[in-house]
Amino acid sequence: MIETTESATPAFEAATPALCRLQLGSELRQLRTQSGMKAAEVCRILSWAGSKLTRLETADNGIVEPADVIALCQIYKAAPEKQRTLTGYATVTKTKKDWWQSPDVRDVIPPGFKAYLGLEATAEKLENYESEYVPGLLQTEAYIRAIHQRAHTGLPAEQIDRLVAVRMTRQEALHRKVKPLEFTAIINEAVLRRVIGSPEVMKEQLRHIADLASSNPHVKIQVVPFEIGAHPGMNGPFTVLKFGMPSLKPIVYLENLGGAGVSRREDDVKKYEEAFSDLQALAPGYQESLSMINTASKEF
Repeated sequence: MIETTESATPAFEAATPALCRLQLGSELRQLRTQSGMKAAEVCRILSWAGSKLTRLETADNGIVEPADVIALCQIYKAAPEKQRTLTGYATVTKTKKDWWQSPDVRDVIPPGFKAYLGLEATAEKLENYESEYVPGLLQTEAYIRAIHQRAHTGLPAEQIDRLVAVRMTRQEALHRKVKPLEFTAIINEAVLRRVIGSPEVMKEQLRHIADLASSNPHVKIQVVPFEIGAHPGMNGPFTVLKFGMPSLKPIVYLENLGGAGVSRREDDVKKYEEAFSDLQALAPGYQESLSMINTASKEF
């Protein structure tokens, strides 16, 4: 989270571009709402395409031009201090790069997933339900490699290496020295039983999960056992992302064969938050779930 002074001026030297885009989009949307202006009206005044303002407000762009922010602030009659703060956010997006924009990996990351990486990297809390795979943030290198080799048959080894590097880099959020990501995962028991790669890979993977859960208080894992029967996660995996700023509301991320995307609609987010809470209540507690994981690891 960006540290602020009493005047709400962010410490931009410590800010990531992803966080600045999110905060900027949220505050610009809030300013427009307070002004009583519709998006179409703003775009007409500035001779912008409607998609340009939408991308700004949803943080769906890599770089934000400070001049565009100044123009919006003038239309919304934002206070000078607010304009300076928002222009500072825009400047960060032009002068810094997020790790997934590195030439080493950026061409193997789908455009839509880059947007998710920005959300994940700036979230304070993640609530993730997975039905088929170990959650990405908990996967071992061997497990990741086995998944990509199966999903991308025929892809050169060098490309696989870069895909593995992307997922391993994402996991650094769990080990940040300042405010490590609070990650709560609920997994279907099938995840413990399905052999990905080999029995040896699975044994290592399950031991890794158990080690993370037992040694990191900010990592919590529950398992939904087969015996529960039907449950609220049967429609598929989902992730609820929560941020450390009141202006940034929770977002839900969904992924399937047809693509991936986020929803900011309050009704959608509430639906998935309730589903996750129901799963937490149905599944055994953390210690019992840890015992299930340890038992499963000994069966490989």
